[in-house]
Amino acid sequence: MTLQVPSGPRHTFRFGLPPSLGNETARERAERLAAFLQRALGKGVEVSVASSYETLAKDLLSGRADAAWAPPFVCARMEAMGVRVVVRGVRRGMSSYRSALVCRAGAGLTVERLKGTTAAWVDRDSVAGYLLPTAYLKAQGHEPTRAFTAQQFTGSYRGALEAVLDGKADVASVFCPPASTGLTFATGVEDVLGPGAGRRFELIAYTDEAPNDGVPVAMGLPPELVGTLESSLLGLQASAEGQALLKDIFNADRFEPAPRMGYRALYRVALASL
Repeated sequence: MTLQVPSGPRHTFRFGLPPSLGNETARERAERLAAFLQRALGKGVEVSVASSYETLAKDLLSGRADAAWAPPFVCARMEAMGVRVVVRGVRRGMSSYRSALVCRAGAGLTVERLKGTTAAWVDRDSVAGYLLPTAYLKAQGHEPTRAFTAQQFTGSYRGALEAVLDGKADVASVFCPPASTGLTFATGVEDVLGPGAGRRFELIAYTDEAPNDGVPVAMGLPPELVGTLESSLLGLQASAEGQALLKDIFNADRFEPAPRMGYRALYRVALASL
């Protein structure tokens, strides 16, 4: 990828969303986020949903997007090219999460019994939806390309989990809180499919943890605009509207300032998953 620094005055601020929770859901809520950002930034705002994580990264690097809500691996790629991540999400008091490999309830699958099964993943750049679980399987001595007879990418967590429920795949993965919270994979499943859905799945294994999603900003944005965006996102929790946006769009309780270069450790996960 080539990094292009936008030049000239900006009349519209462009914010990108990932497709990970489903395009329909994201598009429905993009209008609310655009209205909030327009008031906060004092200029026109366009919020769009990328078709893939790769597209989201390319939009940010090319200048087609000024900022984005990006999964950790996209944040890591951005930082490696000099792009700043201004804030990251906090969920249940934690700024990290893990992935859970799951199957249909009653399937009785284990890591050792995956050979000959099929998998439904989110996206090749999704940390919890692909990178963490495949890196975990490799570390356990199970090469995914040999363990699974077929692997598909659905573009969203909902799509991957529903593929398992519909019998189109045997295994999927989903984000879930870190072990220190005492919460299980069911929390992640129900964040995607709704209350009670966790009972329809059973756990195969948990992976290591990774930093939460963050908001990278394009290079060349005026510092005052970046500062306003950062303070606006950090202040979301102070209003009912902001709390609803945090829950519905970012699946977070609040934002915190992102430490500089806080995502680079994820490159080892990416390399292990190639």
